[in-house]
Amino acid sequence: MIRLDKFLAQMNIGTRSEVKNVIKKGKVTVNGLVCKNADTKINENVDKICYENHEIMYEQFVYYMMNKPAGVISATKDDKDKTVLDLMGDNKPNDIFPVGRLDKDTEGLLILTNDGELAHNLLSPKKHISKTYRVLTKEKITDRQLTSLQNGVDIGEKNLTQEAVVEKIDEKEILLTIYEGKFHQVKRMLKAVDNEVVYLERLKMGQLSLDDTLDRGDFRKLTQEEILVLKSGK
Repeated sequence: MIRLDKFLAQMNIGTRSEVKNVIKKGKVTVNGLVCKNADTKINENVDKICYENHEIMYEQFVYYMMNKPAGVISATKDDKDKTVLDLMGDNKPNDIFPVGRLDKDTEGLLILTNDGELAHNLLSPKKHISKTYRVLTKEKITDRQLTSLQNGVDIGEKNLTQEAVVEKIDEKEILLTIYEGKFHQVKRMLKAVDNEVVYLERLKMGQLSLDDTLDRGDFRKLTQEEILVLKSGK
């Protein structure tokens, strides 16, 4: 069971205050009857909810893309720092969470969902889901460093990092695609070749690219096509 106003807010009808207003105006029906009480409890899987005569279908799973800014952490809650969920305001589903993590100072593509199976598949080392980063470095990138990053480097783990795809954009800028997700991996890889990351932005996860129309801190629901791309595991 869920409050009517919260259900409508989660289904993107409006903010909590906005949906309370449309409920008060009699624009919402529950099982064919006008309901003006925002705190009415409904069964989202059974009850028929309509807004302005249009049925609002319940979505069990939700999928969002965020352009994460620096300065917030990839967590559901934190006592000290602002989290990516804080950026989503009050309309987010209770059970939504970020898929994996970007460091506090890292920006770019972050997926948020309540679909645990999808999150597991995207993060599973066995799936080898690619992640592409824009990396700005402190020192100029040498050919030797590029070759080492491509072939695998020692970051203090049992094995070298897996082979990566590296594209040199400028003297101190590369696009780095990796197929694993070890802790601080990109930063540790650059350190292993005697360089240092000064800026890091994730541009792509699998075949899903960051929407370049999203400003830092903004987010939007994924399209059905984008959801299918993620679920394809490519």
